[in-house]
Order: sequence, then C-alpha cells, then structure tokens
Amino acid sequence: MRAIYLVKTGAAGEAFEEREAADPVPGAGEVRIAVDAFGLNYADVSARHGLYQDAPPMPSVLGYEVVGRVDELGAGVTSLAKGQRVAALTRFGGYATRAVTDARAAVAIPDDLDVGVAAALPTQGCTAYYMAVDSLNMHAGDHVLVHAAAGGVGTLLVQLCKQRGCVVYGTAGSPSKLELLREIGVDHPINYSATDFVAEIERLRGSEGLDVIFDSIGGSYVRRGLKLLAAGGKMVCFGAASHEAGSLQLLRSVKFLASWGVLHPVPLLMRSRSLMGVNMLRISDQRPDVLARCMRGVVELALTGKLNPIVGGRFPASQIAAAHDLLESRRSTGKIVVEW
Repeated sequence: MRAIYLVKTGAAGEAFEEREAADPVPGAGEVRIAVDAFGLNYADVSARHGLYQDAPPMPSVLGYEVVGRVDELGAGVTSLAKGQRVAALTRFGGYATRAVTDARAAVAIPDDLDVGVAAALPTQGCTAYYMAVDSLNMHAGDHVLVHAAAGGVGTLLVQLCKQRGCVVYGTAGSPSKLELLREIGVDHPINYSATDFVAEIERLRGSEGLDVIFDSIGGSYVRRGLKLLAAGGKMVCFGAASHEAGSLQLLRSVKFLASWGVLHPVPLLMRSRSLMGVNMLRISDQRPDVLARCMRGVVELALTGKLNPIVGGRFPASQIAAAHDLLESRRSTGKIVVEW
C-alpha cells in the first residue's frame, strides 16, 4: 500500500513523506478498508508540530477517518461485508490506501454519498453528535455559544443546536466566515478578531448568561467563558486550538497552560455550572459501543438531510502539505478532504 508518513515536526512542506508499506492485517473484530479518501482534523496539525500527546512516535501515519470499501474482514465480524462502502473512524493510520479499524467504528454508506461529506462524519460529525445529542439535553430557547463555528465541528454543532430551537452565538475570524454563519442559521455571529466575545455576549444577554458553550479553543477562552454561564449552564471543551507552535516552544506551552487559570469544582458547585471535556479517541478506546451509536446517529442525520456537512477543501494525496497549510491558516471552513 501507499502511506503518507509524518517524518519530522515543523512545516508541512517538509514534514511528510509518501512511502510503500505492508498492507495491515485486520484482527478479530476489525475490518480493513481500501481507502478512497481521508479527512484532516486540527489534531493532525498539532501532531505535526509535536504538540499532540496521543500521536504515535515518528515515523508515523496520522489520520482519524477514512472513506472507502471493506476489502478484508477480521474474525467474528458480521456487521459488514466485503465490498461495502463505509465511512470509518481510525485510531491513526488513515493517511494510507489501506486502513484497519474496529468494525464498530465503520458504518455503511451509499455509493452516491459525496466523499467529502462522508469524510466529515466519523470524527467531526461524531464529536458534534456526541456532545450535542448524546451528552447534553438542549431545549428550545436555550442560548448556546459555539466557538470556531465555521470549522468542521462548529458548522455541525450549529446545525444540531438550531434543530433543537436554540438561539446560537457563533465566533469566527473573518467577514466571509461570518456570512457563512448567517447562512447556516447563527443568530449572533461574532468576529473574534474585531470584537471581544465576552463583551459582545454581555451586551446581548445582559445578566442572563448562556446555557451552553462549546469550546475548541482552550486557554483563556475557557476561563473567561465560564463567567458567561447562567445557573445550570454547561461548558464542553473539545480542543485546544490556541496552543500554537513557534519559537521558544516550552515557554509558549507553559504560558498556554497558565492561561486556563485555576479551575476548581467548588465555584462550579456554588454557581451550579458544569465543565465537561471530550476526547473522541478515549471514547473510541474505552466505549466503542458509544462510538458506534454516535456513528449510526450522525450518518442517519446526513442521509436524511438533517445534517449537511460543509466541504471546504479537496486535495489529491500528492498535495498533503497544501491541505495542511490551508487547515493551519485558519482560513478554511468545514471539512478538508484528501483523495487518493
């Protein structure tokens, strides 16, 4: 098979190398997929910079999701058949023409489902579904803030919140992204590059506060966002995009950790606020039944037209560096898909 290896940290143009590799062999309960395309996630960028602790040691094959056809079944697999087209979550190994995953992390999809839409479902779709549907019980009229609302997870969260009748506030960093937010139903788009999101929400809500915050930024955004929650409010943290790479990396990382402030359960208890962390790798490792439920749920929503992933970039595998650069630039919207 062909695989794209991460061979060094740093700039995307120097970090990857395409190589021949042995085809992986599925174990019991696993399937092997002949991969047509794979998706990018911001964790891939963090791994390329050496900032993602779950990434395997180099040289390694990144990649959390693939779209393709089952070409080998491990022992005991009866839920899928050879030749079926699937979207699947992978625990790394997705940047390759063959990938192995737990059969419960793969869901059959129709042949006519767009490859970019399909690639958006396993990681970003499941993350949004797990948070907004499986874990929280949002109600009509709830006031919900989605950070990075023009991104892959963000656009899906907005759609799920609007389906429940929520009033949605969304942050993004450019006028074009704000226009996209309006198109997908965000009631109050906020340009975080020009406006302080805390001040703007306080202006809009007064002392009423927010019911839910979805935060993929981390750091000071969490510390400051907690103060916006009303009694009974919930914050869900699922990323740390503000942890950026650069010179004096150790100092940057220490500063990032300090920016979160001191989080203690007593103030949460006294103010009746909740803080929840989400890492879908841990869910897939320890609760594959939950992952399977979310996979089925998000695919059903997409196939019935209730969830419409946005594909913001399509690249051939030979342009993996350009795909990474686009994602890292923060100019992209929705899902970036890479095709063999």
